[in-house]
Amino acid sequence: MNLISHWIDNELVDGVADRRGKVYNPATGLVSAEVVFADAADVDAGVAAAAAAFPEWRAAPVTLRARIMFEFRDLVHKHVDDLAKLLTAEHGKTLEDARGEVARGLEVIEFATGIPHLLKGEFSEQVSRGVDTYTIRQPLGVVAGITPFNFPAMVPMWMYPIAIAAGNTFVLKPSEKDPSASMLSAELFAKAGLPPGVLNIVHGDKVAVDRLLEHPDVKAISFVGSTPVAQYVYSTGTANGKRVQALAGAKNHMVVLPDADMDLAADAAVSAAYGSAGERCMAISVVVAVGDAADRLIPMVTERMEKLAVAPGDSPGAEMGPLITGDHRDRVASYVSSGLEEGATLVADGRGFSPAGFEDGFWMGATLFDNVTRDMKIYQDEIFGPVLSVVRTDSYEDAIRMINDSRWGNGTAVFTNDGGAARRFQNEVEVGMVGINLPIPVPLAFYSFGGWKESSFGDHDIYGPDGISFYTRQKVVISRWPDPIHRGVDLGFPTNR
Repeated sequence: MNLISHWIDNELVDGVADRRGKVYNPATGLVSAEVVFADAADVDAGVAAAAAAFPEWRAAPVTLRARIMFEFRDLVHKHVDDLAKLLTAEHGKTLEDARGEVARGLEVIEFATGIPHLLKGEFSEQVSRGVDTYTIRQPLGVVAGITPFNFPAMVPMWMYPIAIAAGNTFVLKPSEKDPSASMLSAELFAKAGLPPGVLNIVHGDKVAVDRLLEHPDVKAISFVGSTPVAQYVYSTGTANGKRVQALAGAKNHMVVLPDADMDLAADAAVSAAYGSAGERCMAISVVVAVGDAADRLIPMVTERMEKLAVAPGDSPGAEMGPLITGDHRDRVASYVSSGLEEGATLVADGRGFSPAGFEDGFWMGATLFDNVTRDMKIYQDEIFGPVLSVVRTDSYEDAIRMINDSRWGNGTAVFTNDGGAARRFQNEVEVGMVGINLPIPVPLAFYSFGGWKESSFGDHDIYGPDGISFYTRQKVVISRWPDPIHRGVDLGFPTNR
């Protein structure tokens, strides 16, 4: 049995704890590896390595950090397929989807290669007689990331490249369900020239998370996961004096107005609802069909669903793979039962599906509900699986009110050929990321990713300019160099005259 160990000081370390977790191949349902679980002492070892490496790494020239980041970028690019195969084997997503995930992570690494420019401060000369003022950005110290199972390569890459390029050292606690992509990434970073202790990985569960949240040497925590856990991470981390960014859950609505291009909307709904088996925080899980849009849209969505190739992620032509675990599959299936009990119309039922020869895998087919109402659990809860709900409404005003009343505000989209309606939507909707005739509005790396309301806790979004701000502190320096003429003691209040 393959054993996945911690990564500390650029070496594999089994640690002192004797607890293990199982890593599955979701397509077969078989255990493919075991991962060591950290206790507090193992986390302390990772943090200690990061703390010891920080002074020298902080003092490294920013141009050296940029060169190492360039080398890392090249190595990740060369190993895209290797990383994608690990994602497919442990998460279940298709190889094409996995390659896309790595590509989005690469974009953040490429952004971080520009760190010499990104850390530049401001300078104002002669703010008073002989006085200049300028700002500098300095790293925080040891920072940590806690990342989810659904993007095991990309989400960590949203965090540690920027943090490390800015001069911090990093401790990553990846999902214990699919940790191998992070391990390969760490090996590639070391090969690129990253010194020991700058990036460390500890595996585990709540024990490891709690120790990171409480550890006095950890200055900041980045988190991506469910809303309840994000609230816990934010409240616990801030109570321990840490800077925290915690990205949370979502219930993303896609509004389809009657004038929309229905072929485009149908393509988008199927792609955004069932890509990666719906295990995306930016997945569309609710279509809000205005007027008669549902009557035209649902048959087109159903037609496309029937053609989806649901198969192991490494199978040729596979479009949707299995869910991450059997327990998660059962939880998603329970929502289908709940929707039926509450009166929604089940148009397509994915329960009980499995490809021939893979009956023991964690499968569920694409599922579609019509006539969903706002009081139903399938509307209110984040299902995180291949379940799409259609809510019918009479007007644009009802649709925008529905979205704004939601406790989440991660992503949303509107499909329309009316430019005025689209402009009004982007202005009025209370959501952090908005797509217009585009269903998954994930910003590129030179912007920042973040939701509103209960989709995000903390004052900083992730990666992009907000990532630089999160992983650094601004210092203002007011400087005077004495001139040859000394003016003597002056007890008056300083002025700029």
